[in-house]
Amino acid sequence: MPTFHRVFGLQLQATRPIPGLVALPSAPPAQASDLSVWLGSMPPGLRGMKAAQKVRYVSPYHDERGEPNMRVWALNDGAYVRLYYSDGTDFVVDRQGRNVWATWAASATLEDTATYLLGPILGFVLRLRGVVCLHASAIAVGDRVVAVLGPGGAGKSTTAAAFAQRGHAVLSDDVLALSDQADGILAQPAYPRIRLWPSSVETLYGSLDALPRLTPSWDKRYLNLTADGYQFEQQPLPLAAIYILAARSTDPLAPLVETEPAQCALVSLVTNSYVNYLLDQEMRAREFELLTRIIARVPIRRLTPHADAARLQRLCDVILADFEALTSSVS
Repeated sequence: MPTFHRVFGLQLQATRPIPGLVALPSAPPAQASDLSVWLGSMPPGLRGMKAAQKVRYVSPYHDERGEPNMRVWALNDGAYVRLYYSDGTDFVVDRQGRNVWATWAASATLEDTATYLLGPILGFVLRLRGVVCLHASAIAVGDRVVAVLGPGGAGKSTTAAAFAQRGHAVLSDDVLALSDQADGILAQPAYPRIRLWPSSVETLYGSLDALPRLTPSWDKRYLNLTADGYQFEQQPLPLAAIYILAARSTDPLAPLVETEPAQCALVSLVTNSYVNYLLDQEMRAREFELLTRIIARVPIRRLTPHADAARLQRLCDVILADFEALTSSVS
């Protein structure tokens, strides 16, 4: 029997439960699903499509064997896109972003596959469907959203987890899907997990064993936002501020926050849009249009954390104080 989930504003139907997602208590009405995920199978006729596949992207990063971490091809004149990882995990997505097929190596697990699926694969699906995504975490402050943006390793997830410890609901970790509405930009809920590197777990909880592994083969951990004492925000909320994480500093005044000039803000948002390496010309034009509107509507701030992880709670204080000042000046 299929299972049903809600993620990034999409109604998702899968051939088996997806680790990290919460199954809906009952099946939605027929034809209600936005996306079907076929785990353990590929689309019919794939072998013939592979013969005519056209290279779309090759990752500049390589594994220990010297193989590109990821390769992407267009299949059947662009009707499908194949995304292949060097560990043998293989995805195919149709052009409309309505179907995803996935297979993986015998040495891998469904949990391993889900780490790709819930990140770059669904990020690409969203882009195909016209949804702009940022490489950001999103935290609810009252009935509005604060986004913390930055590249991998900048501290987005760690900051979100620190806010979760303080009782704030979290909407998303790493991928922030944005919905353009007449009355503002809405942030869409992702799924109730925050992925954390071991060093962040030790900073936040004092022990690596405080949180479970994300997969049996990877030392990255996750915070379950459905656990007692934590909150996952399940409703879309308006985006009210974006904080761009700068490089950590030893300045005794850090953490510091300042206004990001509009011209710099656009570059930062474009640079930190999600799966931007897979965008075609139409997707880039749509992204540029929305990000330009975001800059006109939403305060963009540059946030410089302190290099000392012990000042993480101070970083949260600075964000909250600055956000309160921003919203007070608007009202």
